[in-house]
Amino acid sequence: MPIGLLALALGGFGIGLTEFGIVGLLPEVASDLGVSDPVAGYLVSGYALSVAVGAVLLTAAIARFDRKKVLLALMTLFIVGNLISAIAPNYSVLMVGRIVAALCHGAFFGVGAVVASDMVAENRKAGAISLMFGGLTAANVLGVPLGTLLGQHFGWRSTFWAITVIGVIALAGIQLLVPQTTAPAQTSLRNEFGAFRRPQVWISLAISVLAFGGVIGGFTYIAFTLTEVSGFATATVPWLLVLFGAGTFVGNYFGGKAADRALNKSLIVIMTLLTGVLALFALTAQNKVMAVVSLLLMGAVGLATAPGLMVRIMKHAQDAPTMASGANIAAFNVGNAIGAWLGGLALAAGAGYVSPLWVGAGVTAAGVLVLLAGSVRTQGRATVPEAVAAPAPAPADVMS
Repeated sequence: MPIGLLALALGGFGIGLTEFGIVGLLPEVASDLGVSDPVAGYLVSGYALSVAVGAVLLTAAIARFDRKKVLLALMTLFIVGNLISAIAPNYSVLMVGRIVAALCHGAFFGVGAVVASDMVAENRKAGAISLMFGGLTAANVLGVPLGTLLGQHFGWRSTFWAITVIGVIALAGIQLLVPQTTAPAQTSLRNEFGAFRRPQVWISLAISVLAFGGVIGGFTYIAFTLTEVSGFATATVPWLLVLFGAGTFVGNYFGGKAADRALNKSLIVIMTLLTGVLALFALTAQNKVMAVVSLLLMGAVGLATAPGLMVRIMKHAQDAPTMASGANIAAFNVGNAIGAWLGGLALAAGAGYVSPLWVGAGVTAAGVLVLLAGSVRTQGRATVPEAVAAPAPAPADVMS
């Protein structure tokens, strides 16, 4: 295992903690800043939308630069955003801090996915990407629960101060452990964006939106579900989130292994299971034992899709892997935003605290249908020729 993958995982840990660490603190943030529960949830969806914007626009801007230097610059932006969040005097400034930190998220994972996959052989690419995403899942296993616990005892701002420190450590780790890279071959924006002319690229993006929209739709308001429906005390929420995080860690690892063996089949099975788990959680949330089991399964199945979805889009855009992976990170977070928004609408409509889980199940079920349709289109077609078939840029279009 290349040691540089550990550095990428370290950066992913900090970014993952920023994205999801606030979930367990939404009740405290809502109370302290004087906003409603659904409005507090927009700190999740606002972050996700900003990730989507940064993933596409920043990735396009940095595609021709040295990838290690890009990763260092993005981590610096991440640190600044969390500093703003830590000192935010009101909801609006907190949202600004979330947006600044989010802008680096998509590009970091997009560039990082390419760097990780370049470190290993062809048949180990999904595994390498899953290791990089292991930092994200580790944030769920340890970072989110501990961040929630820290915020509950010392105020939610203390969590953002801790994330800032982690960002500094991650910055040093990337500088020391990620090997030197060379600037990618010069290319044109027309060629980079040419990947979006392929139907399978758009199908991959749609699947990513729906897969992550489903799981985040249920997860965003999980603290309310656990306390208001399952009957757990607020102080137990951080420890319950450890179960979700442990599930994501295991699911991410085995999801990468499964994707390396049978990409489309594994994705179909995992997303179908996710739909069932979300529905089961909604049906049994009043039972504490079943709530615990469902929370663990939700984490395991929910994040198991990430490596396979990343590999799928990169296979259909092999001539523009950085842009494709960045766009897929954007799709993940568009899904996050849509899921959180739909869950908030369900809560605002008075549908109850299990309604986000039902919303998530419906969104994921739609993703299964899109995946099945996309799999039918690829039968009998090779993915490499599709990528190679993209027209080469004219000499005048090549960026200098």
